[in-house]
Amino acid sequence: MRALILAAALLAAPAAAQSPAPTSLAPTRLTLADAADAPSRPLILDGARWSCEGAVCTASGGSEQPATRACRRVVQRLGSVTAFSWKGVSLTDEQIAACNA
Repeated sequence: MRALILAAALLAAPAAAQSPAPTSLAPTRLTLADAADAPSRPLILDGARWSCEGAVCTASGGSEQPATRACRRVVQRLGSVTAFSWKGVSLTDEQIAACNA
């Protein structure tokens, strides 16, 4: 009996190890300081496909990089942001100010 339970646990372990990390499903979004800076068509930046409606933009995909770097790259192309979240990591007000600098 104990051998069956151990075998079942060993078979289930690889499946658990392959499940996606929670951040892969977490939102990636930003709010632009000026909605006029929003691109009218989707924009690909560092592998992320950004789509905007008004001042709010969301993205799917993207390279593995720190949220602060992703924010700086987006600000270079789209202008200042008031909120930024990269794969579930939301930047603080201080980090956003540094990103916009």
